[in-house]
Amino acid sequence: MAEIVQQRIENRIPELEQLERVGLFSKKEVKSMLKRATALEYKLHRLIITKVDFIAYIQYEINVLELIKKRRSRIGYQFKREEIEYSIISRINSIFRRATTKWKDDVQLWLSHIAFCKKWNTKVQLSKVFSSMLAIHPEKPALWIMAAKSELEDRNMSESARHLFLRALRFHPESKKVYQEYFRMELLHAEKLRKQQKELEQAEMDVGEYEFSPEIMSGKLAELMLMVFSVLSTGADFILSLLTIAAIFDFTKELQDTIIQDLQSKYTDDSLTWDFMAKRELEATVGEELQTAKGRASDIARREERCCQVYEEGLKSLNTEAMWACYVSFCLERFKRKTNVQELKEKVSISNRDSEQTAAVAMAATQRYRQSVDVWCLALQTMVHLGSGATGKLFQDALKHTNMCKHRHISLHTMSGWMRISCNSSFLLCSQRGLLSVVPAVSMEIKEKYLDWSYRAGGYKKARKTFTSLHESRPFSKAFFTRMIQVEKNQLRWSLRTVYGFSPPDLWLEYIREELGPSGQPENCGMIHWRAMKMLEGESVERFTAQYTLLQTGHI
Repeated sequence: MAEIVQQRIENRIPELEQLERVGLFSKKEVKSMLKRATALEYKLHRLIITKVDFIAYIQYEINVLELIKKRRSRIGYQFKREEIEYSIISRINSIFRRATTKWKDDVQLWLSHIAFCKKWNTKVQLSKVFSSMLAIHPEKPALWIMAAKSELEDRNMSESARHLFLRALRFHPESKKVYQEYFRMELLHAEKLRKQQKELEQAEMDVGEYEFSPEIMSGKLAELMLMVFSVLSTGADFILSLLTIAAIFDFTKELQDTIIQDLQSKYTDDSLTWDFMAKRELEATVGEELQTAKGRASDIARREERCCQVYEEGLKSLNTEAMWACYVSFCLERFKRKTNVQELKEKVSISNRDSEQTAAVAMAATQRYRQSVDVWCLALQTMVHLGSGATGKLFQDALKHTNMCKHRHISLHTMSGWMRISCNSSFLLCSQRGLLSVVPAVSMEIKEKYLDWSYRAGGYKKARKTFTSLHESRPFSKAFFTRMIQVEKNQLRWSLRTVYGFSPPDLWLEYIREELGPSGQPENCGMIHWRAMKMLEGESVERFTAQYTLLQTGHI
């Protein structure tokens, strides 16, 4: 062991001599570095080796590199890089290889090596690291995508990137993400070729016999991939994701039209297709740009009518829960939109023009799919924004027809809507049902929402009354106490004693910090510490003690 360590230390001598000779380090610093490196090398040759030892060694070498970089910048010396930096970088890569050989399953270690190679621009080594990692972890699609992107972006090797994607598809023939990124890569490559051709034409340079392939530059490879995808049962969501990718590039108009035709012909049994086609009506361009606000508002109204017609047509052929959810979401989205022209609101806004139709769509969806939480949430949001008096009854029906474990999702959606628009008395009904829920998650979050509503509706006094009535009721919620602390701070009242009852350790520590602050009374800290130690139990005591010690010593 000693012979190996000695050999590795002796290999450092040329670079250390150069560091001292060019004035980047003093003789004393070089001796210190030699001593430190010897200690780190011996740790890697012990009987029991840990990953921490390798990481510490790597971090030390990286710190040396950073220090050399700063000192070069300070004294303006930029020579002898091969003898100094390249030697250190090579040694760090060697340590990484030793670590990844021993801990092959640690993906984070591999990624750290990749990040180091990218930062210090060792492109050849980067490809080798990716190859070794993929040989051990071929089951992870994200790593294949990362390797292909690196080949295209860092090394400008489109053929290598394409080869990696094809290999990835052999291992993951059903991975949609791999297909998407391969599709994106082909379009990026086409765009890069188009830019190169344009720059060469502007510079009037003679490229000899080299010719840019018009098929590749027009995205024919991506179109060929689309034909392959159409054979696979990928689904409308995947086709729409390809359309989104193609829309990024300005030369893919024909490709986008092909994707839309494929979507309309093969995926009419998917609600996402109808949702896309309906919303596409909103983006349809008119023959000439309308100059007046009234004309633009009328045009938007006509587009919305066409959207509703598409949705209605979709419901005739695809009467499913997902289709209804898309329709209700669209109605709610258009209802919530704003216009800056106040006098046109009566003619444009759905809330005044077509609120009955919106409510009818929402109610019809809940009658059709009583067990669907998403449909109930959308319907409740719609009724709340319409200001309907039937919201309370609808909320009760939702809780009656859905699973108890889903009540949290429904309650929070409804309460958030009521809080935003008014102090509706129905909110109290929702809160009372939520506070009595046997599901702890529901009760805890409803307490916080109820406190927020009390503060907004009745100010500090009502919030204090709500807190007093609920702060001892189980289950306890840290967020509930934290919110009340914020209310107290807003009132510039630092008497937080009643807030800290059944609180976690970090809240007791926050209490002590407040008393140590400019508006507090530091002499109370001892009593607060005594109360915390008395009320906390188990691991909470140990955690509080450790944090309190760090606070006293000034470390936090």
